[in-house]
Amino acid sequence: MTVRTRFAPSPTGFLHIGGARTALFAWAYARRHGGTFILRIEDTDVARSTPEAVQAILDGMQWLGLAHDEGPFYQMQRMERYKQVIAEMLAAGTAYHCYTSKDELDALRAEQEARKEKPRYDGRWRPEPGKILPPPPAGVPPVVRFRNPQQGAVAWQDQVKGRIEIANGELDDFIIARADGTPTYNFCVVVDDYDMAITHVIRGDDHVNNTPRQINLLQALKAPVPLYAHLSMILGDDGQKLSKRHGAVSVMQYDEDGYLPEAILNYLARLGWSHGDEEVFSMEQFVQWFDLDHITASAAQFNTEKLNWLNAHYLKLADPQRLAAEATRRLARQGVAVADGPEVASVVALYRDRIGNLNELADAVHPFFVAPKPSAELSAQHFTELALRSLSALRERLSTCAWQAAELGPAVKQTAAESGLKMPQLAIPLRVALLGLPQSPSIDAVLEVMGRERVLARLAAVLTAVNKPF
Repeated sequence: MTVRTRFAPSPTGFLHIGGARTALFAWAYARRHGGTFILRIEDTDVARSTPEAVQAILDGMQWLGLAHDEGPFYQMQRMERYKQVIAEMLAAGTAYHCYTSKDELDALRAEQEARKEKPRYDGRWRPEPGKILPPPPAGVPPVVRFRNPQQGAVAWQDQVKGRIEIANGELDDFIIARADGTPTYNFCVVVDDYDMAITHVIRGDDHVNNTPRQINLLQALKAPVPLYAHLSMILGDDGQKLSKRHGAVSVMQYDEDGYLPEAILNYLARLGWSHGDEEVFSMEQFVQWFDLDHITASAAQFNTEKLNWLNAHYLKLADPQRLAAEATRRLARQGVAVADGPEVASVVALYRDRIGNLNELADAVHPFFVAPKPSAELSAQHFTELALRSLSALRERLSTCAWQAAELGPAVKQTAAESGLKMPQLAIPLRVALLGLPQSPSIDAVLEVMGRERVLARLAAVLTAVNKPF
């Protein structure tokens, strides 16, 4: 059997963390078994589906690197196929027209609830041997209902939850085509899975209740029934259902917030699945290890602190040129051009071990490309008479010093010693003058990366501002 999995989001919103994990698991299972991963856009909810949401899904999948082998397929482009199957089912007697009005259904529901019964369609238009149906009411467009089996049970061995069995008596004859002819979700999914030869359906456990209906439909179509694996929900840091305040946002928001996609993927892989005690691994390792047996049936809990730790880890491993490009992109949004500044990759290398996300990285390197304006408080604290005289002497020495860290560090130390200062008493004012901050990476490295002309210009600006000679 060739494994064929699918990710089938509805474009009524963005691709969020739960959907991304489902896509990751379906993608990894197909890759693990040399199979095919299919992307299908379930856009039959015309009122809520939007082109923007479709694009957000495609963007999220691309950013995560979850490339599909077939698709994307759009259900709205398959309407003729759905109508064909419905016609075949009507002809075979596995589906029928129902003329029950909304008012009649509301009255039926009220009666059942009054008797404390489970609300369900009572089959009044279901054809049966010897049953005489009333003539169709004039001017009432019918819906099409599936003729669900009334005896026995539908059961499946869920790859995550174990055996699940539902009595057919608990299921009613659900609608597969609305009065305007548009097919319903459960029907379209079944036809798509059949036509696309899906072997494994990996999806969230909010679909468990749909599964018995879909299996019965597949059997009515004499189609193979795929294996099902229903993933448990993801809870927030506080143990509550995931919401926008702790993760249920667009995957692309994580890009905006400065996360690397490999950190998101690594983190998602461990939400409900494990391989021993392994916490940090590449996608190549994940694919090699991934199976359905080690997906937990209990809810997974989102942990922002752990995600942040993973992101910092991957930032340390990332290629400097890639980080430079990310920092440049973020600086450009702030209107900061880097073309006339120091080499971005060199600046990034100073901070990659100090930051937790790409936005922090952009903020850290910002002063290298925009001359700082030290606050009055910092200026008063660090630009003392002695410190300014020392900065002036240092500027003179730096104008002729060989421009490499091995020479720059001693130049700062020698100037401090000649001025009767300890190293921090000069290095901190120097940092404030160059970066507008009292803390930075090693001052000799900062000087080397910033470059002679920029360093001398910034020192001159500070000394000129306080009317000191230099």
